[in-house]
Amino acid sequence: MGIAYRLEHLITEINMQRHPARQAFVDESNEDSETGISLAALPIDRNYDLPTGAGGAAPERASALISQFDRKRRAAQIAVPTDDGKVRARLREMGEPITLFGEGPADRRDRLRELMLVEEEEGDGMTPDVQMVDADEPQDQDEEFYTEGLQELLKARQDIARYSLPRAKARVAKQNEESSIPLRTHIKHRKAIKEKLAGFELYGTQIAGDRPVSITRFAPNGEIIAAGNWSGAIKLLSVPNLEEKVTLRGHTGIVGGISWFPGATLPESGVSESTLNLASGGGGQGGASDIHLWSLEQDTPISTLQGHSDRVCRVEFHPSGKYLASASFDTTWRLWDVETTTELVLQEGHSRQVYTVSFNTDGSLLASGGFDSIGRIWDLRSGRTVMILEGHIREIYSLDWGIDGYRVLSGSGDGWVKCWDLRAVRNLGGIGAHNGNVSDLRWFKGIDGDTTTSLHVNMEDGVKNDIQPRKAGTFFVSSGFDKNVNIFSADDWSLAKQLSGHSGNVLSVDVSQNSKWIASSGHDRTVKLWGRDDGEGI
Repeated sequence: MGIAYRLEHLITEINMQRHPARQAFVDESNEDSETGISLAALPIDRNYDLPTGAGGAAPERASALISQFDRKRRAAQIAVPTDDGKVRARLREMGEPITLFGEGPADRRDRLRELMLVEEEEGDGMTPDVQMVDADEPQDQDEEFYTEGLQELLKARQDIARYSLPRAKARVAKQNEESSIPLRTHIKHRKAIKEKLAGFELYGTQIAGDRPVSITRFAPNGEIIAAGNWSGAIKLLSVPNLEEKVTLRGHTGIVGGISWFPGATLPESGVSESTLNLASGGGGQGGASDIHLWSLEQDTPISTLQGHSDRVCRVEFHPSGKYLASASFDTTWRLWDVETTTELVLQEGHSRQVYTVSFNTDGSLLASGGFDSIGRIWDLRSGRTVMILEGHIREIYSLDWGIDGYRVLSGSGDGWVKCWDLRAVRNLGGIGAHNGNVSDLRWFKGIDGDTTTSLHVNMEDGVKNDIQPRKAGTFFVSSGFDKNVNIFSADDWSLAKQLSGHSGNVLSVDVSQNSKWIASSGHDRTVKLWGRDDGEGI
């Protein structure tokens, strides 16, 4: 503004001296009633003529200013090294002193730029050297790049493909079967579920640490709650009495993630209590950034996964149970083989801390999100990004897939829960879920997807086949920094029930597979259990 502003006023002075009578006609009697200033005295003509001859000192001054302004503009276009060592080397090549008394690095760069401009003006063939830009400076890269993976990763991708394809086929078959259900049956079914959701109330509460309880997850059988706190301990509480069964000790920092092994605590699954049942991630505040694997027969880890260089947040088992994903403040998420404790994938792609990861029900896709407010969907069979979730304006703290396999929910620090459709590759809409951060959310998936109930009746008897809609996927729960736990219908995305009882921010929430219980935890150091009066699920 400085040079241009002074130049305009200088030109104005010149023209007023040379053409004092060139101004628009204004009635001299037209004065401002408040200031008394005559409007006729205000020059408004801007059709200036720059003098071409030596008409005095003013034209010469204007010409000098214009020349100086143009010279600075051309000098600013000359690229010089940002590294001070390279600046000194260039000055030495030009036969100039590498430094002057009291000259700093910035002054030295300006002097080099001025010398290069002088050489250009003298016409010695020197032109601004665009190659002088520091090659070590980071440049924008839009191209994909790949790093060579382990042979174990190739085998894992093949195993994931063999595991997910049959499940995807079965899921599509279920959806085709459900497509024959009349709309009125769906409406009646979902209305009944919303009425039951409104019956949830506070059932019990238990202090689960001397610091905030950061994560709460139900065991598959719904009879145990694993609650991790900021002190690094994990308490296993019974349901519904919330009695402490055991305390698992191994982390020295905040426990950010807990995930139960698929089928753990279910007798028919064949998973023994002496084998892997639970995984947890922690770190930060000077603590080691480790992932611990636990059995239910000892209070120390049976194995530890090491590799993250900063706090580990959410962890989640692959539906097959063979692999574990972890999100970390080191801006990466990683995939582990839990049998060999091998790190299979170190995945970059987020510009800031990665906070949450989630597998879809088939096991073929993984969603990741974090502090860059962007979510990504990854195809585990190829390693490619298949969709980017752009729409939140704050950090993404939670992600969870629906049982349909193609919709995923995201919860953010902007207070919104958004739904993303992988088939349409777009955002389907959002809910202003909380007045503050949405810290966690869980979509009710039922027991093994809550398979569709089919009653095959002989059509000759005049009775139709009766196919009932699934309860799984009909609602989800969320927790927030407004101290509330909310239950939302996944039918019309309306608020079915708000659960209030925490005295501080709620950090985590979960719903049992049988839909009987909802558990939450937060800054008030408690785990709260919510249920219906009749003790039944939906």
